[in-house]
Amino acid sequence: MTALLEGARKMVSRKSDVGARVAGLQVAVEHARGRLDDGLVDAAAEVVDRASGRLRLSAEHTVIAIAGATGSGKSSTFNALTGLELSAVGVRRPTTSWATACVWGREGAEELLEWLGIPSRHQVTRDSMLDTGREDTRLQGTVLLDLPDHDSTEVSHHLEVDRLVKLADLLVWVLDPQKYADAAIHERYLKQLSGHAGVMLVVLNHIDSVPVAGRQAMLDDVRRLLDADGLEEVPVLAISAREGTGLDDLKDEMARRVASKKATRTRLEADVREVAEALAEASGTGKPQSPRRERMTELENAFADAAGVPVVVEAVAASTRHRANRATGWPVTAWLSRLRPDPLKRLHLDLGKDGRALTRAGRTSVPEQTPVQRARVDSAVRELADEVGADLSRPWQTAIRRASTSRLDDVGDRLDQGLASTDLGVAKLPWWAGLVRALQWLLILSAITGGVWLGALAVMAYLRAPDPGTPAVLGVPLPTLLLLGGVLAGVLLALLSRVLVSLTARSRAAAADRRLRAKIRTVCVELVLSPVEAELSSYDQVRHGLSAALR
Repeated sequence: MTALLEGARKMVSRKSDVGARVAGLQVAVEHARGRLDDGLVDAAAEVVDRASGRLRLSAEHTVIAIAGATGSGKSSTFNALTGLELSAVGVRRPTTSWATACVWGREGAEELLEWLGIPSRHQVTRDSMLDTGREDTRLQGTVLLDLPDHDSTEVSHHLEVDRLVKLADLLVWVLDPQKYADAAIHERYLKQLSGHAGVMLVVLNHIDSVPVAGRQAMLDDVRRLLDADGLEEVPVLAISAREGTGLDDLKDEMARRVASKKATRTRLEADVREVAEALAEASGTGKPQSPRRERMTELENAFADAAGVPVVVEAVAASTRHRANRATGWPVTAWLSRLRPDPLKRLHLDLGKDGRALTRAGRTSVPEQTPVQRARVDSAVRELADEVGADLSRPWQTAIRRASTSRLDDVGDRLDQGLASTDLGVAKLPWWAGLVRALQWLLILSAITGGVWLGALAVMAYLRAPDPGTPAVLGVPLPTLLLLGGVLAGVLLALLSRVLVSLTARSRAAAADRRLRAKIRTVCVELVLSPVEAELSSYDQVRHGLSAALR
């Protein structure tokens, strides 16, 4: 960008912002690539390259191209303006596809001529020693080009004319009284350059061959045709290169434009504006929409369903019940739960730090996505993309939809990684489980004590040993109370613990669901929203770039 702005500063018109316009167009081109029509973007890129190239060259010279059809007197006009017989005319017109250049003020023009692609053998310096004493300083700072005939049968001539018409700062079209209405020049060039009226002149040559009484009518007809081409502001001059009629007026008009140093800027601005307007029309001015909360919720639900979040949440609840019941159940029967596998371990989830390290390289055992789940994800993604780009032009809608689905092939792996790396919060038992476990073992010890005591009493009775006496509580022998109370209280405590286990399982399942959905949200952002936001950022860059180019 700096080089463009530096080139713009070379221009004599210090108020010119053409460098900023070109820089803005360049930004628009970079971000429109692959999104808008390739042909249109290529044309804009060509303008950027051409304009930036011209800005880096001499701002003291104005490139004026003289173009016309065979027999229009274009080369005669060129010779008359230079005062030298540089271009062959009539039947002596050369068949070369190169243009001829005449330079007023050689200093600083070498790089410009090289950029124009004019071979040195086709270059002449007007203020050279050959022209000593006959200099016409009105055109000082001019590079005058005599282009090949645009209607030549040689394809190379057409290509050279088309190339230099794009590079010239000022275009002088020479028309012939007999062919001024020829569609070849109007349809191919004049009408196509309707946005460049400020850098064009039209010359009706051979005016001496037209009766005096009919000259104004012919000029009026030329004016009518130009107006129909959208060139209302283009001046029309009548000349006779052969007799010199009107040449001073033509030269004065050219000299005025050269002296103003505005032709280069005007031409570049016209080029930039023309292609920027085409880009702006294709890009549109719609405003992207933010997806509604309902749409985001549906997207997250679709991803969560595809990831197997409901399965995992249910496994968290089941695993919590499994682990807590084993810890708080009646110890006599609780060990049987060890024979049943942990639901989370069956899914290769929540295996501890070492287990999580392993699952990063492998996969969980959560069921694979079904076709219905994949279809739901696709539908949710496309609906979100369509909602975001609803007010944008079709190319941007297509780009946004393409971006939104560009990483859907990674969804399965990323969701699986998200599940495997999420702390489901079931590794630790609830705080009250330890207390219940301690009580259960105290009750077991109480029951064992009572049982042993009763056994000892039974043995002593069998051996007819003296009764040592048995304490009682509320009339119930203490050993019996310890045995039966320990067993019944242990079973009752286990049943009551199941209520707490159920509440804890629901709480942990809800917490796991929140953690998993937070991970799912991250995956949605990474795989869907970020690509869409990148497209929207490019859309903003295109709009801002075109705004700078068209201001």
